[in-house]
Amino acid sequence: MERKKGLFIIYLLAEIIGGILASIFIYFIFGNIAHLGANAPNYTDFSIYGIVGIEILASALLMLVILIVVYTKGLKNFGGIAIGAIIGLDIFLFGLISGASMNPARSLAPAIVSGYYFDLWIYLTAPFIGTSIVALLLRNKFYSNLI
Repeated sequence: MERKKGLFIIYLLAEIIGGILASIFIYFIFGNIAHLGANAPNYTDFSIYGIVGIEILASALLMLVILIVVYTKGLKNFGGIAIGAIIGLDIFLFGLISGASMNPARSLAPAIVSGYYFDLWIYLTAPFIGTSIVALLLRNKFYSNLI
């Protein structure tokens, strides 16, 4: 278990560092246009509750597809297509509402580099809530595959 915890920390740091490096690259190529892609919720048409709820839903849908692909034998060859499709669908359906981040590291990096920290709390909390809900609901479904 200790090895898995160490790998998780390494993965998390690698994702954040990679996002920061990518944001710095974009900054030097294009400048600070659109805050380097930092997420911005649509307060004009939606309430904060709707925005947070949509971000939770988008993250939950992504986690659901990831778990199904990982733990269903017949779908492993289609993992990239299924996960890419749900990311695209989430962005298409929810992007204009919440920004459809679904990934705290993806939101953190452009916020750090561009200095656009407004509403970052949404993108640091909602994905954890959405993915945790799916994990709790499906923990018994996939538990036998973990042993």
